[in-house]
Amino acid sequence: MNRRLASVCFGVMFVGAWATSDAADWSRFRGPNGSGVSDERGLPDRWSDSENLLWKLELPGSGSSSPITVGDRIFVTCYSGYGVSKSEAGDQAKLERNLVCVNARDGKIEWQKSMKAKLPEERYGGMIAEHGYASSTPASDSERVYVFCGKSGVHAFDLKGKLQWQADVGSGSAMNNWGSGTSVVLHKNLVILNADAESEAIIALDKVTGKEVWRASAKGYKGSWSTPIVVDVGGKQELVVIVPGEVWGLDPSDGGLLWFCEARQGASSSAVTRDGVVYAIAGGPGGSGAIAIRAGGRDDVTKSHVVWQKNVGAYVPSPVLVGNHLCWVDDRGVAYCYDAKTGDEIYRERLPDAGGVYASVVAADGKIFAVTRRRGTFVLGTGKKLEQIAQNKFGSDDTDFNASPAIGKGQLLLRSNRQLYCVGTK
Repeated sequence: MNRRLASVCFGVMFVGAWATSDAADWSRFRGPNGSGVSDERGLPDRWSDSENLLWKLELPGSGSSSPITVGDRIFVTCYSGYGVSKSEAGDQAKLERNLVCVNARDGKIEWQKSMKAKLPEERYGGMIAEHGYASSTPASDSERVYVFCGKSGVHAFDLKGKLQWQADVGSGSAMNNWGSGTSVVLHKNLVILNADAESEAIIALDKVTGKEVWRASAKGYKGSWSTPIVVDVGGKQELVVIVPGEVWGLDPSDGGLLWFCEARQGASSSAVTRDGVVYAIAGGPGGSGAIAIRAGGRDDVTKSHVVWQKNVGAYVPSPVLVGNHLCWVDDRGVAYCYDAKTGDEIYRERLPDAGGVYASVVAADGKIFAVTRRRGTFVLGTGKKLEQIAQNKFGSDDTDFNASPAIGKGQLLLRSNRQLYCVGTK
């Protein structure tokens, strides 16, 4: 390890309603532990503006963050006031982030709260114009909703919209001024976020007070937008995050470095885990990589704990584990499937007419859902051959779809730059 990690202690209703099962909440980016996988059944294969659309909501702003669910509520963030038009950015002083609480049964807004931006913010243009100023997905522990706003800090609200606390985590700029993108992770009493763009650190805050509990320096590794995951190893937990060129395992109680593994990859995607093995894919100007690492090691595990490694990956999207398959769709719309145990390639095929992809795939009901930016959502099978079940578009919406879907109670939540859709069998 060349650089040492140091730790320091509006809504339109059509037909149907949100189901009333006891299914688990999708309470963070990519659902339970960021896996992107749900046990839900009965999800539709096909939808459009006139088919299997239960309701849609015009959001009070733009954004790329994913929705989350808490009981009969949906929470989603957006931004307004600045950078909402590519032809004219406007006045940065008017920039606000908004947390929107939506009734999941009818798609109507229950409340929304605005958060003023801490200035100066990154100038609108370039890559910022591709995803905007609300790219981080909130998280909830069913008591509070935690929202990360980059330089404007972390905000905690109760479920009725009352601000509980706000904490600053740095005012630095991301590499190439690309802005924030990593999402909030909750673990026990902690709110954990990868604040690499803002302060070149991974930071843990107390969920009740917002006070900093620990900070792990990531200086020298600038360029990580990876949302951490928690890995169970023999009854103990490790916090795993991807940084440029490496994967780290940290002690979530104090941020101490447990292990690191060298990997030829960038750090915009997030890892997934099963049975103590971490699967990470990434890509970028320096090349692409996919790697499987046994967690639980100490110090440099590059030679001792790598199960397999391949020169394939994705720049922004993250993978899912479906059965014994590790699957993803990369930024160019190429679908990959690898044997999770051996790393053997099962298939690698381009999805026709997919165009670009920002969102990460999710899986449920024997299907993989892959959202493209402008060509709709592909529904794929989970077998050993690529099976395209459907390609579903909302013809009335010509904005980008950058957000990963949320799944809950037999329905699928899809978010475009300006709309929130609830899809389900009528």
